[in-house]
Amino acid sequence: MDTTKIPDSVESTRALLRKGKYVPDSGLATALFLSLKLGRPLLLEGRSGVGKSELGLVLAREMGRPLLRLQCHEGLDASAAVYEWNYAAQMIEIRLAEHEKDRDKDEVAADIFSERFLVKRPILQALEESDAGAPVLLIDEIDRADEGFEAYLLEILSDFQVSVPELGTIRAAQRPIVVLTSNRTREIHDALKRRCVYHWIDYPDAAREAEILEFRAPGIARRLTERLDGLVDELRQTEFRGDAFVRAAVDWAATLIDLDRQELDPKDTSAGIAQIIKNHQAGGAAAQAATLQGVLGDLGESSS
Repeated sequence: MDTTKIPDSVESTRALLRKGKYVPDSGLATALFLSLKLGRPLLLEGRSGVGKSELGLVLAREMGRPLLRLQCHEGLDASAAVYEWNYAAQMIEIRLAEHEKDRDKDEVAADIFSERFLVKRPILQALEESDAGAPVLLIDEIDRADEGFEAYLLEILSDFQVSVPELGTIRAAQRPIVVLTSNRTREIHDALKRRCVYHWIDYPDAAREAEILEFRAPGIARRLTERLDGLVDELRQTEFRGDAFVRAAVDWAATLIDLDRQELDPKDTSAGIAQIIKNHQAGGAAAQAATLQGVLGDLGESSS
């Protein structure tokens, strides 16, 4: 694919993602199209497993762009996200300079704070010029980072430049395509949202979920897809509704294909359901058993 080409319509944006086996709804396709056209970051919020990070991966692959991924976490700072100096290499250079009597101290000072001692992290790498075109910068789970880092990131995304005191201001050669994701474990500041094109990714409806399963698990029988969709939808109504159902359903479908299953057999399904809801709550074993019994009972009734 031409790495400079940006989709020229919402439909071509949707087609680009579908080519990468990602099935967006019209709202997501529109948000991505606007983000690409306006050169603004795309902020995706939603529950875990609905495909937020996957969009960034697919976008980079299908547009032929380099992917730079920054995984956010508590305590993340500029040294891990933007840049830091290679202090060990700088100290070695200083020790070597001490044995070279003819080297000027100002020259040594300038040398150790040159780019060859600069360790570039994902955000700074995203501002560099590349023959492959502007990269896709995926800033994953921004809600897990501290508010201080979020404020720092806001400054960078406003002008797409980074100030390195020893070197000056480094500006983006080409604006990167920025995708931020959040599981909404905390509220993202309105100031950051205003800098972005915002979209909430919800659970897919039955038709789109079936399409996702067929895209990601080719060869699955239509009846099996429908039964799996219904079962996952029923699980969503339980107390375990916060889990990553879409991703887990895709994995489950792939397993059923490997086992050459054409139907959902209640005897064989409990392990798959357990992988979806997991045992993550206090007293989870008993709650999980009760949920399995109820859902499998419904499955047996609906198949009879």
